[in-house]
Amino acid sequence: MLDLLSDIADSLRHSLATPGLLAQVGVLLSCIGLGWMVARLLRRIFAVNDVTQPVVQIGLRSFSQVLTPLLTVLLLVLVKVAMAKWHQPVSLLRLVIPLIASLGLMRFVFYVLRRIFVRDHGVSALLLLFEKVFGALVWVGVLLYITGLWPDLLDYLAGTVLPIGRHQVSLLSIFQALISVLVTLIIALWAGATLEQRLMRLNTMHSSLRTVVARMGRALLVLVAVLLSLSLVGIDLTVLSVFGGALGVALGLGLQKIASSYVSGFVILLERSLSIGDMVGVGTYYGKVTQINSRFTVLEGLDGIESIVPNEVFMTSAVQNYSLNHRIVRLATQVTIVYQEDVEQVLTLLEEAVAAVDRVTHDILPQALLLKIGRDGLELEIGFWILDPENGRLNVTSDVNRAIWRMLQAHNIQVAQPRHDVRMVPEGSSGADSLHVAQIDSRHILPNAKSAP
Repeated sequence: MLDLLSDIADSLRHSLATPGLLAQVGVLLSCIGLGWMVARLLRRIFAVNDVTQPVVQIGLRSFSQVLTPLLTVLLLVLVKVAMAKWHQPVSLLRLVIPLIASLGLMRFVFYVLRRIFVRDHGVSALLLLFEKVFGALVWVGVLLYITGLWPDLLDYLAGTVLPIGRHQVSLLSIFQALISVLVTLIIALWAGATLEQRLMRLNTMHSSLRTVVARMGRALLVLVAVLLSLSLVGIDLTVLSVFGGALGVALGLGLQKIASSYVSGFVILLERSLSIGDMVGVGTYYGKVTQINSRFTVLEGLDGIESIVPNEVFMTSAVQNYSLNHRIVRLATQVTIVYQEDVEQVLTLLEEAVAAVDRVTHDILPQALLLKIGRDGLELEIGFWILDPENGRLNVTSDVNRAIWRMLQAHNIQVAQPRHDVRMVPEGSSGADSLHVAQIDSRHILPNAKSAP
């Protein structure tokens, strides 16, 4: 380690003592400033609308993170070639170029990883740890390249051989295979995330169809990436036939439910029976559809609890979709009034009181009905319609009931109470001698009540 630090210090002293150092510093600062200005100009020129030029916008957003270091490196390489052709010293430029290139590489990799793995919940601790490890490895590689130890490291890895079965594989081949697989998978996931984000913004396509295309596109990209990475590593693709047979046996023995949920998920999305934002009820679950994944669907209840329902349940059970073709939903509440009230007036007052509630729509006016001339009074029902079932039904029903109660209080309308004819028979008396008490509220009658002798 001391020798390595000594070599770095000697290299720096040699670079600082090189003639023409000030000219190289001037060229370096000029290239950095010119790269920054050109990158800013390109961002302004290609800052287009997402709908008019989506492909250009995707490319700009993807590479704007590394546009400044990339242009700076290109300018420095061109200047270094020109100065070397004219026999000018370029030691400082040769030292700075890998530093700026590594900075651009890290920014680009971090951007791609966050586009793939970061969602609404923020950056995970594992991703932050991976970014720190990747950054440390990049700086170590740059340090080895600057000090001239990079070729020695490659020779050491190529000369170290590990026995794997009948073959002898070097560490360099293993690292190259891992890097190729990792790079192809990250590129596939990045392309899939970009495709999904772009599709979700297309208002001309149904949300379920957008989800299907995004899921299938990502799966296809990952499959192609896996096959390509295996080919790059040198693995014969015919070995996948064994894996396919094992997968078939696993599906037949214990993974039927999981496979059924995956197939059901694609069927649901293709037939468009469910969409994100629909209010649905299936079994004991009721809520708003917030996610439709390949295996399960997330329902957010009105109490904030999220239920993860397997897609198979939606295929094998009856589903109530309150917003399949339209979002308008009818609700109703009942009230019973005494016979002495003017029923026509009460029906009109009920419709006016319910129509004044905020969430009750005026597209279809509330309608009050006389359901039944009951034993205890006139049974009335007031039906009303709402356009936002995702905001809850009990709360709007409560508002309607409160409005009805205020109306009844304001107009002195009496609500009927259950009443019964009760005969209280004293002990030892016949039915003919019984005392008859009519219209006694049943709630005030105690069980097995007896009259005084």
